[in-house]
Amino acid sequence: MISALIVTARSWHTAPSGQDLPAQSPSARTSHELDVVAHGLDEDDRQPLLGIGEVKWGDVMGLGHLDRLTRIRALLTAQNRPGAATARLLLYSATGFTAELRARAASDPGIVLVGAEDLYTSHFAASKRRSRTKSAW
Repeated sequence: MISALIVTARSWHTAPSGQDLPAQSPSARTSHELDVVAHGLDEDDRQPLLGIGEVKWGDVMGLGHLDRLTRIRALLTAQNRPGAATARLLLYSATGFTAELRARAASDPGIVLVGAEDLYTSHFAASKRRSRTKSAW
């Protein structure tokens, strides 16, 4: 059971093992930076990986972005990172997503698409609910 969620919106994150994310690809000798890394915190104080993500402000995200995250998750899984094999792939875009990416995400619960409307609509809806609750008292 996960009792807490730790999310960093940075390109660099120190993993619980003391090794750094981005994932290292030994065969290609390259590293991969991640914009979002979400870790849980379980009852044994372990921090399994829950999700990895990419954030784009001005680009429409497509299958190429998803493929990149899929490759990084495979590298993390090969490194035996706790939770990597089941980590969700998180894609954030202010501009939107291609039809192909939306279709893939609709058929795979492990892919999460978050657009600007999701962030702002949820925030403003919650604010309105709170203000209605206050005025009712």
